[in-house]
This record gives sequence, C-alpha cells and structure tokens, in this order.
Amino acid sequence: MTRRNKKPSSEKNISIVDVAKTSGVSIATVSRVINKIGTVKESNRIKVNNTIKDLKFQPSVFAQRLATGKSNVVALVIPRYEGVFYSFYALELIRGVGTMCEALKLDLLLHLTDAHGPLSMRGVGGIIFSDIIGNRAQLEESLARGIPSVVINYYVDDLDVSCIAIDNAGGAESAVNYLIGLGHKKIAHITGDIMTQAAAKRLEGYRRALEKNNIKLRKDYIFETDYSRGQARSAAEKLIKSSDPATAVFVASDAMALEVMAVARELGKNIPDDLSIVGFDDNPSGLYGPVGLTTVRQPLIRMAEESVKELNRLILLKKNSLKKILLPAELVIRESCKPFTGG
Repeated sequence: MTRRNKKPSSEKNISIVDVAKTSGVSIATVSRVINKIGTVKESNRIKVNNTIKDLKFQPSVFAQRLATGKSNVVALVIPRYEGVFYSFYALELIRGVGTMCEALKLDLLLHLTDAHGPLSMRGVGGIIFSDIIGNRAQLEESLARGIPSVVINYYVDDLDVSCIAIDNAGGAESAVNYLIGLGHKKIAHITGDIMTQAAAKRLEGYRRALEKNNIKLRKDYIFETDYSRGQARSAAEKLIKSSDPATAVFVASDAMALEVMAVARELGKNIPDDLSIVGFDDNPSGLYGPVGLTTVRQPLIRMAEESVKELNRLILLKKNSLKKILLPAELVIRESCKPFTGG
C-alpha cells in the first residue's frame, strides 16, 4: 500500500507538487485528474481528489490551459474615449460581460484601445469587440488569425463574424413617432458622434419617422455632437434661443438629454410645457431629474451576456457557424413629454 506523506505545514502556496507528494502519485497523474483526462486509475483519482480537498488546493488556471491546449481568457476590447469609466454604456457592458464570464468560468481581460496599434492577442481564447470605431483592422487581424471573435453594438454585414447589435434606427423612429403622435411637428434632434454606427442609425431613424409622416426635414433642427454633455449644452442653447424653436427634441443619449433639461431650466423654460424631450439609453439617472425622462431602453446587459455565450460557443465548437442578431429597443414613457397644444 502506498503511504501518504505528511501534509505540508501551511495551506499557503500549495502547489501541484505538494498534492502529488501527499497523494503518493506523480505530478503527471495529478495534472490528468485536474484536467479530467480519463487515463487515470480510479483509486488514484480518488486519492488525488481527496488530497486536493484536504489541502484546499486551487489548481492553476494557466497550468490547466497548458495541459488542455485551450485558453479560457476572453478579451473585451473597448475603444478608448474621454470619460469611458463614467459612461453608462461602457459600465453596463463591462457588468454584463463580467457576470456571464463568471457564470461560464471564463477569465475576462479588459483592453482599452486607441485603435492605432495592434492588439496583444497572446494567450487569448476569444475576443469581444465593443463597437468598431476606427479599429476595424484589429478585428480583421483577429479573424485572420482564426481567433473566435464577436462584435457588439455594431452590425457587421460585410465580414464573416458574429455580431450582436441593437436596433438603433427602429428605437429612434419609435421615439420620434411618439412625439409626432403627441401633435409635435417641429422636432429637433441632438445627435451623438455620427462616426459611430449607433449615432448614425439614430439619426437615420429620426429622418425616417419624419419622412413617413410627411414632415419636412429641417437641417437647422439637427445638432451634431460627440455625445459629450458640453456639446449637448451648446446644442440646447442654440435650439432654445432659435428664432423658430422646436417644440420637441429627440436626444441621442440620456446623459445629453439631462443636460438639455438643465439648460432649459436655466433659460426659464419648463419641461415638458415648453419643450418635450426624449432620450436614448434608459440610464437610471433619468429617473431623478425634475421630471422622469422619456427614453428608449436599449438591452445593454442582454447584448453583453449574449456576446459571451456566443463567443463561448465559437470557442468550444471551433466552427465558422456565425450569428448576426439585432435586438429590439423599447420606448419607455415618463413625464418629459406632453401633447402640443399650440398653433
């Protein structure tokens, strides 16, 4: 009978060597048990598992990867921009991706990129690209290397890659249709950065709603911004001080919509009596202004979680069976809009 050695005196820094010595088996046997490789005697498997439990041994994730040839590291690539960690969008994505990675026993690597240089892809099992803003070359490099990849918040129709995006155009159209249904015809739009697909699609939805309702598009009612509150403030001042001001405005993000509310109050305007406002995001901060912000809810958490599931599927299957998903957005009606009763 093989004699089990004395347990190590400390539970700190327990290694696979300690497990092998205590179990009376080879290191290779311990590795095979940890990685669930079938060529191990049942008696040795029981001894090793009991020792792992007794010593409270935590197997090295990196050692497991070396043994199995697979990497459980998932990289989340987010284009770098000012205030990224104050962004409701970015924080929701990180929360959703992180939660699902934990559930699927995947390790998350967060990578902020300026889009100009190559990504470090060493040891990465798969990559989630959060939007494509100037970093298409990074996505193409990942695909060329055969690394499982998923794009979120950007519908990619010209590359063989899975993508999960939100129907930004449809959400915007529903917001503007709602304002039109309230009797508004002078409807302005404060855009996001139209270099992003999301902002461009929201502008498209705004245009589409006006066209379908036979309302003439006025270029002086479109205010382009970079999503910042500073530019939203400037746009709001121009909108409200106009000689022929709009009676309603669709704003491309809730953060900017809240800034428009603040400017309106500073200029002596009442929301929604003087100006109806609809945002986009369903940021919880929209609930805590003077009036609740009517907005378009985009399923960010669902998009993030589905991206991890899809990436995990691609990693496990190693097949080029792709999915392209467009998630619906939902209009959430609160108190920041009212029917137009003027002339």
